[in-house]
Amino acid sequence: MKTRHNLSQLHELAHAHGIETDYYDMGNHRREASPEAILLVLKALGSPVETFDDIPSALKERHQATWRRCLEPVVVVWDGVPAAVELRLPLDQATGSLAYHLNLENGGVRSWSCDVAELPTLESVNLGGERYVRKRLPIPSVLPWGYHRLVVEAPAKLSESMLISAPQEAYPSPEGSVDRVWGMFLPLYALHTQRSWGSGDFSDLETLIEWVSRLGGSVVATLPLLACFFDEQYDQSPYAPVSRLFWNEFYLDVTEIPELRKCDPAQAMLESDDFKKELEALRSLRLVDHSRQMSLKRAVLKELAGCFFSEASDRLAGFRRFVESQPRVEDYACFRAACERQNRPWWEWPQPLRDGILKRDDYDEETKRYHTYVQWLAHQQLHDLSEKSRERGSGLYMDLPLGVRPDGYDVWRERDLFAMDVVVGAPPDILYSKGQNWLFPPPHPEAIREQQYRYITDYLDNHLKYAGLLRMDHVMSLHRLFWIPKGFQPSDGIYVRYADDELCAILSLESHRHRCPIVGENLGTVPEYVNEMMSRHNIHGMYVVQYELTLDRDEPLRKVLDKEIASLNTHDMPPFSAYWGGLDIEDRLARGLLDMAGARAEQETRQALKRAIVCFLQRDGWLQGSPVDDAYAVLSACLKFLGASPARVVLVNLEDLWLEVEPQNRPGILGECSNWRRKAQHSLQSFSKMPEVQDTLKEIDRLIKQAGGKP
Repeated sequence: MKTRHNLSQLHELAHAHGIETDYYDMGNHRREASPEAILLVLKALGSPVETFDDIPSALKERHQATWRRCLEPVVVVWDGVPAAVELRLPLDQATGSLAYHLNLENGGVRSWSCDVAELPTLESVNLGGERYVRKRLPIPSVLPWGYHRLVVEAPAKLSESMLISAPQEAYPSPEGSVDRVWGMFLPLYALHTQRSWGSGDFSDLETLIEWVSRLGGSVVATLPLLACFFDEQYDQSPYAPVSRLFWNEFYLDVTEIPELRKCDPAQAMLESDDFKKELEALRSLRLVDHSRQMSLKRAVLKELAGCFFSEASDRLAGFRRFVESQPRVEDYACFRAACERQNRPWWEWPQPLRDGILKRDDYDEETKRYHTYVQWLAHQQLHDLSEKSRERGSGLYMDLPLGVRPDGYDVWRERDLFAMDVVVGAPPDILYSKGQNWLFPPPHPEAIREQQYRYITDYLDNHLKYAGLLRMDHVMSLHRLFWIPKGFQPSDGIYVRYADDELCAILSLESHRHRCPIVGENLGTVPEYVNEMMSRHNIHGMYVVQYELTLDRDEPLRKVLDKEIASLNTHDMPPFSAYWGGLDIEDRLARGLLDMAGARAEQETRQALKRAIVCFLQRDGWLQGSPVDDAYAVLSACLKFLGASPARVVLVNLEDLWLEVEPQNRPGILGECSNWRRKAQHSLQSFSKMPEVQDTLKEIDRLIKQAGGKP
């Protein structure tokens, strides 16, 4: 039974667990979470509450658990300066000598001792007759950057904490340069060349990087390249990977694998009429058929794996060294092999398999070896791609998705790190009046701390070792995520907080270790404190023209900041030509996402926005005449405006340059068959010779390299 008293305690318990019981929506209206939703989120966090009657005891237990923890599992020290950690002790143990030491990541040890009674007291409490004090324990020396282990020999027990010594600011800019640069965006599956097997691969990406570099560009951006399932029933969204720790063998260039030169069965397959016929069919499709193409590629890779493992070689020795250095790889391969045998989600597997225990007879050994082999190949090709790009002064702008599939490897192996009875989403906003449900489980904020962020550092390392820039999808996740209890609507979701200083410290430290700048996706409804955090830690923000347009005729676009990555749109938005022609509004009307009145209102607003931006571009000299209906003229003017701005990187959506009208993704439309599948209208050989493409990019290059960038 709910009463005013236990509702007050419910909110107190929620706040103790990092739950925000209300938030402000886009209209600045306060939205308060329902008690039922709060209770379910508390249960997902592990609080012992089944009914509202359990709240008082759960609250008491929470307070006691907090004070009985001598040290927090993770502590941050910024820039290595002498600092202090908080120490909690029972009052009767807060006297006498206390020894503590720090095991440095580099193997060194620093030791200290103190008189507990002389430590500054920050707080004291009485919990049901048990008295505790909170003291400040000094770390009296400058620390090197790294992950260190603090050990405190308290009177009653030994307590440990991971101490992160991190630079306050993330790695500065591409290759440490303060120069402004420009780059290109295109999904790798959409890229195709004369040699492609129906969509782009790592060699095609290298060719694109070479072309952009010759034109003066320094960055090539694409969507996540992570592992996925290939059965036809699976969504091929790059933002719903099987794992953030492993790569997608779909993008391997089979013709560059050394085993092909000695593998007669694979060569015979490539030369067969059936293979050539299927390859031509895949090349002729307008949409990428991931399942069909992977079936063709896997047939060859399987033959190559058979040849590879059949005899000793230097490459086989290198493969074994890779497996030894990457212990997760074989575990992942066992999981994928078990998936193929079971042919159902892991939570429907027999109990031992479901609990992460796989024996040899639970999967096919040849299938396991295949998955291990293709991961090794993916790392090799990505490494080569990354090294060649850096030699040219270019960088691969990689994309780190927010979540992973609930039926994938990461959740199966690390399920204690995920809250399984809730999903991540977003509250209602202008574009999505009912909110969004992204269908994947959120990381458990306390579990990832107790694990001392090992999983997070692993997937960051997996990306940063190859990236020249790394984009973090939904950077607000460093602070909070919107949790939706299963069975509830997105409008009933609740924000749950994370230890943002710890996550930022890891991100900053890892970015320096890999010499890779960080970009945070901060579009849409983002609290100002998130942008302040990004500025404080030198995380580059995003400037997207479609998000920044207003009806202010004097300043219809916010000024671009020098730490921003600037573009006209993103993969989730209509291309420029479609936006300028209002085709996205017509599309939503046809799909029932708008009624006639709403469509008319949006078209009127769009026309006013167009007039405002044309006046702005004319006033500043980027646009001559008044070509409101000339999409290419306005597109070129907008890109010139960005080229002359202080933006650190200007990112051009390649498809905008030939006025593409079809988007790569229509968010919020389930079952949309073209999402994540549409090939670019032109091949690389074709668009690289188009005058309008080359002329526009050369002008952007000129403006970026011209001091002041005036027209």
